[in-house]
Amino acid sequence: MSFDAALRAAQGEIQTTLTDLLAPFDGPVADAMRYATSGGKRLRGFLVLETAALFDVPRGQALRVAAAIEAVHAYSLIHDDLPCMDDDDLRRGQPTVHRKWDDATAVLAGDALQTVAFEWLASPLTHADAAIRADLVVTLARDAGAAGMVRGQALDIAAETATDPLTLERITELQRLKTGRLLEWPCRAGALLGIGDPTPLMLFAADLGLAFQIADDLLDVEGDAATMGKAVGKDASAGKATFVSLMGADAARDRALALVKSAQDALLPFGDRAATLAAVARYVVTRDR
Repeated sequence: MSFDAALRAAQGEIQTTLTDLLAPFDGPVADAMRYATSGGKRLRGFLVLETAALFDVPRGQALRVAAAIEAVHAYSLIHDDLPCMDDDDLRRGQPTVHRKWDDATAVLAGDALQTVAFEWLASPLTHADAAIRADLVVTLARDAGAAGMVRGQALDIAAETATDPLTLERITELQRLKTGRLLEWPCRAGALLGIGDPTPLMLFAADLGLAFQIADDLLDVEGDAATMGKAVGKDASAGKATFVSLMGADAARDRALALVKSAQDALLPFGDRAATLAAVARYVVTRDR
């Protein structure tokens, strides 16, 4: 199966899983939860499925974990789009949750998606071994929380009003937290489910996360809003430091390509079984949205 076909198939499976898992909930907040988890690249869930497959994890278990990381990612986007954060009107070509409903519903939908993700991970349906379920919960809490993604977002907000500009070293650390941690966790989760060594996958994911963010910065400068489904040029308008503003577009693109090569090299211990993961690394720097 080609990479594109594999990604499309996984997107469908993850959407079906999310639909089933969210079916018991009703009301406006539940509607907003479903809205926020519809569409998107499903890259984080796809990473769970592909890394779990390296260790022959049953597909149903991997899909529950994929749904959990997509729920956490959706929560982060809902909150990121709020007026008190980035104040965005569009996400995936559709009105953001707070625009379609209101700020309060958006906050609650994000809160609910975050908490239900941990409920799914903690269920025996995810894995029979309680210790593995606990590891999934603890590691995601750490990577999504005050020492991970949330810290990265806080650093990003603080940088907007800081008197000293961000250096390349500081923005690299910021983006490793804000973007990288939720790309690293799916790779760790696949290994945890399969009781395998996560080390090469974590090396892969660390480089993948930075390459992804550099590509995002390039798209903000060079991308098309209609294709991306969200506003472009916001970083420059806000005077935010990015990999592109600090390095220039050409140097940033070269850096992203070098990170792709490094990420793919980390997968060599898995041989041809990791071919689709290697294609993910290429995808993150060639995508148009």
